[in-house]
Amino acid sequence: MKVTDMADEEAAVKIETEAAPAEAAPVAVPEKKVAAPAAPVFGKYDTTEIVIEDAGLAKYIDLNSTSVPHSGGKHAGKWFGKSNLSIYERLINNIMRTEKYTGKKLKAYRAVSDAFDIIAKKTKQNPVQVLVECLQNAAPREEVTRLQFGGISVPKAVDVSPQRRLDIALRNLSTGVVLASSKNKKPVEECLADEIMLAAKGDMTSFAVSKKEESERVAQSAR
Repeated sequence: MKVTDMADEEAAVKIETEAAPAEAAPVAVPEKKVAAPAAPVFGKYDTTEIVIEDAGLAKYIDLNSTSVPHSGGKHAGKWFGKSNLSIYERLINNIMRTEKYTGKKLKAYRAVSDAFDIIAKKTKQNPVQVLVECLQNAAPREEVTRLQFGGISVPKAVDVSPQRRLDIALRNLSTGVVLASSKNKKPVEECLADEIMLAAKGDMTSFAVSKKEESERVAQSAR
């Protein structure tokens, strides 16, 4: 073969290589994130359609539920960490604050679970929605603080922050339930169901609602 023929073949190969279209780089397909379905409360009650009308409390009422509402106190050392707890676990923990249920979380858990069943049976509504309405009606908007002017203590009405409003509502709700079940033949789950249903209606016979009205009445006189 002549040298010119070899040069012509090499030039032809080079031209074909340059003319050939470059292979397209593989396009990365974004992975689709599938949202896990929300776990029903106590395995029975859905929370996707729950409505919180109080805009101030909406940020602090956590409706996310798990199969077992027990966080092990992992939020205890964080500022506003309790707002990351589900409202059901906070209710259970507040019932445990009294000496009768101290350290008995399983007993408090069963009481809340049975109370939800009683509420669903009597009201034909989602007990989570009834609990939310109960907390909205039991959360005080005003309370009294003491101001010192020299040696004089003067009461002054102040607004209550949303997180403290929820704390007071849960505390009064649990305190009323434990007092109602003490020296009473009615079991604690029935007392809890009755207290939640009465507070959801804004009934003054509810311990939590009566405490809220008393707090706001005293604050109104101290304006």
